[in-house]
Amino acid sequence: MIDIQNSVDTRNVDIQKVGIKNIDLPLIIQRKNNTDQTVWGQAQVAVSLPKNYKGTHMSRFVEVLNEWRTKNLLGVDIKGCLEKVIKKLHAQSGEIKFTFKYFINKKAPVTKLSAPMSYDCSFKGIINKEGEYKFILGVKVPVTTLCPCSKEISQYGAHNQRALISVQIVYPEDKHIWIEDLIETVESCASCPLYSILKRQDEKYVTEHAYENPRFVEDVLREIVVKFRNNSIITEFEVDCEAFESIHNHSAWAYQKEVK
Repeated sequence: MIDIQNSVDTRNVDIQKVGIKNIDLPLIIQRKNNTDQTVWGQAQVAVSLPKNYKGTHMSRFVEVLNEWRTKNLLGVDIKGCLEKVIKKLHAQSGEIKFTFKYFINKKAPVTKLSAPMSYDCSFKGIINKEGEYKFILGVKVPVTTLCPCSKEISQYGAHNQRALISVQIVYPEDKHIWIEDLIETVESCASCPLYSILKRQDEKYVTEHAYENPRFVEDVLREIVVKFRNNSIITEFEVDCEAFESIHNHSAWAYQKEVK
């Protein structure tokens, strides 16, 4: 049969990224406790396309993803999966990203009742034209922040709100940082973590704990930046902190990106 994708294109345009996105598939994620968690995820895969090729072969992306899924390697061997994609598509560079919800059984601070808490996470791998590989781990962590200014000027009480901290970190492929540890690091920089289940004793604790640890978004961001700067494994990081203000019709926001 005629293969139109392999025909010659004469418009002299190298395409930087072409591929597929929003493909649903089960992912097997390695947990810190040496067990696996199967999650629902979405994949986005792309490769470079030289100017002389009319198109890429979209079905080959799915073939590789399905092969790696049955090997139970997704979420572990991102580099191997990406190398197979680049080889199969005869490309010079490529990238792959998996997004998924990761569940952690989280205990309430006082009663110690446990319930699953979900976090939006991502694994991203990039191989450039020089063959250099970069892995990026991303998490989105919901937390509580309490306004230091509100606490200072009020005779009693202070307004607080839920905030969402999005971080992405880069580290060498011979090192490893667990999702659980990254989430715990981020939560420690807020006024208080969030929990799936809280009884009255727990609610009293988190209310008072947040009150004793007021944080602007600037404070949260700076605390995270300091911890990431002091982590010898992390080589690059990006932090986005958004507080959904409870007394304003807008969000407070802070952002930082650094390469060590």
